[in-house]
Amino acid sequence: MGQQRTVATTLASAVTERIGASLAGVDAELARRYPGDPGTRQPVHTVYVPADALTAGTPRSWGDQALAALDAHAPDAGAFAAVLGIPDDLAGPVHARVRAKLEREPVEDLRIDFEDGYGPRPDDEEDAAAARAAQLVARACADGTATPYVGIRMKCLEAAVRDRGIRTLDVFLTGLMDAGGLPDGLVLTLPKVSYAEQVAAMAGLAGEFEKARGLEHGRLRFEIQVETTQAVLGADGRATVARMIDAAGGRVTSLHYGTFDYSAACGVGAAHQSLAHPAADHAKAVMQVAAAGTGVRLSDGSTNVLPVGPTPRVHDAWRLHHRLVRRSLERAYYQGWDMHPGHLPTRYAAVYAFYREGLGATAARLAAYVARSGGEVLDEPATARALSGHLLRGLDCGAVDAAEVAGLTGLSRADLDRLAGRAG
Repeated sequence: MGQQRTVATTLASAVTERIGASLAGVDAELARRYPGDPGTRQPVHTVYVPADALTAGTPRSWGDQALAALDAHAPDAGAFAAVLGIPDDLAGPVHARVRAKLEREPVEDLRIDFEDGYGPRPDDEEDAAAARAAQLVARACADGTATPYVGIRMKCLEAAVRDRGIRTLDVFLTGLMDAGGLPDGLVLTLPKVSYAEQVAAMAGLAGEFEKARGLEHGRLRFEIQVETTQAVLGADGRATVARMIDAAGGRVTSLHYGTFDYSAACGVGAAHQSLAHPAADHAKAVMQVAAAGTGVRLSDGSTNVLPVGPTPRVHDAWRLHHRLVRRSLERAYYQGWDMHPGHLPTRYAAVYAFYREGLGATAARLAAYVARSGGEVLDEPATARALSGHLLRGLDCGAVDAAEVAGLTGLSRADLDRLAGRAG
């Protein structure tokens, strides 16, 4: 029993060493290009507000307007669930959590828009708006009212607006630095990207600013908006978006799908432009494969159907938005744009129902995997990563509580991070 049995082999150890040496470059390349999930919270949405409409009270105002919409058009859990088709057993918990979220943290990610939502302005006017945006963000960070993520969408790097976009970025970042430094949740968005060279140029701009202000290399990162056909498929037949991620040198945080620009570029008529159009699904599938394993996250676009007007019209808009958010979640797009305060109730309702339904089954599968007890499904490590990631996203957005998950799985947040392959 105590003796170790010797097994026979044929290959000399030198063969294994040569194979290892021949693949050392590939090993390094895999580690560089595919570091895996960054282990940080991903917001469930991004709220876009034109720069001239921004005030210190914008996030709170959005929350108050969303609560008022609930009170006016679905005043209790049963009414809200009936509009959206939420199962009876989830109606109460989802409604309560939606209201609590709107009271506590209505906006997770605020993007101050200097692009399409702002439009062309005289230079002195945009300069003043960019400086004002920096002041408002700095004050919100100082007094604790800032959203977890906040930043600007600049104009793109196409020739017609390039200088203006760069200047706005400079004014905004300089204002933040002069007010005390860059916030931890700073997010910058580069729109209408068509070529990898534009991404490389943005990365170069970030590096120049870091050097000029004594920041550590890599402090400035940014999102890419995929809203041109050239961003998905280049003239050479290659997937441009994969080249863009590489061109950024590790600075890209996420890819955002631009519903209406991309749809129009594909020739889709205005009446049929939607997150659910086949053209949108193709673009987002390419984005998904390009970003897989890189640590770059994905965000879906928006609907332009606003929940305003009489109650029947609001309910129709709510149902559409809820259905689209749910559809995105099922396709592993865990973030999207919200264009109006009335979208917040259905955003959070769809997200919370998604993470709460089947919570017991998800937790049981993960607990069985950890205990190696089998159960009805024989899961592999990849599935355990998915199960853990699902629970972590539910925790981050407030759909489930840490004590609730621990009670169902026996696992801590650190345990979930480890199983999900997160840095923690």
